[in-house]
Amino acid sequence: MTTPEPDEIIVEHDAAAHQFYVRLNGTRAVLEYRRAPGKIVFVHTEVPVAFQHHGIADALAHAGLEYARTEHLVVTALCPFVASYIRRHPEYQGGTTR
Repeated sequence: MTTPEPDEIIVEHDAAAHQFYVRLNGTRAVLEYRRAPGKIVFVHTEVPVAFQHHGIADALAHAGLEYARTEHLVVTALCPFVASYIRRHPEYQGGTTR
């Protein structure tokens, strides 16, 4: 299995399925969310074990938070990984994210 380099990770958004995802050799890494008017709730991030620790979860969290910022959504991070990502990236603290 080939793990993409961080600059090769392509995050796609499937609004109908309420997820951001990265295709990985026939499988997917996903960031699942729920929407409500003016809000987005990030509920779960999952990266297959063989692809963990290569920046894929970071790329998913970044894409989801950038989407929230662009759409002016208030963020709730029920997913521990996304909550940790927000703590590590002050640019997502305050404003339209919580």
